Amino acid sequence: MRFMLLLKASQDSEVGAPAGEALITEMDRYNDALVRAGVLLDGAGLHPSSRGARIAFSQGKRTVTTGPFTATNELIAGFWMIQVKTPEEALEWARRWPHSQGSADSQIELRQVFEPTDFPEPTQDVVEREPHGVLSRS
Repeated sequence: MRFMLLLKASQDSEVGAPAGEALITEMDRYNDALVRAGVLLDGAGLHPSSRGARIAFSQGKRTVTTGPFTATNELIAGFWMIQVKTPEEALEWARRWPHSQGSADSQIELRQVFEPTDFPEPTQDVVEREPHGVLSRS
């Protein structure tokens, strides 16, 4: 099962303030542990929302709003994609994220990723209409 660990943004991450050396060292250790355990699929930090955009879709129209966005607690500063055997194992990895004492408050959101097996098998007529076989699970 795959899970995404979403690191919520903070006021510091939104102004582009670099993490302190101690936290970077702790994060390197954490990432190394994920790699050694064979569970890390991907991960990265994200630039502040001032360098991003949101695209809203409503009634056939697209509206683009460029950052920065003010609701910092709703923004993502980084992510890890992990593959583990149980939800409990994913939660344990999330709990181990290195939050240094005395640093700004932080929060990790843990979300399970849908797998193809979570959806019903497509019917043959749907598979035949798909030009590139994307829906086929064979």
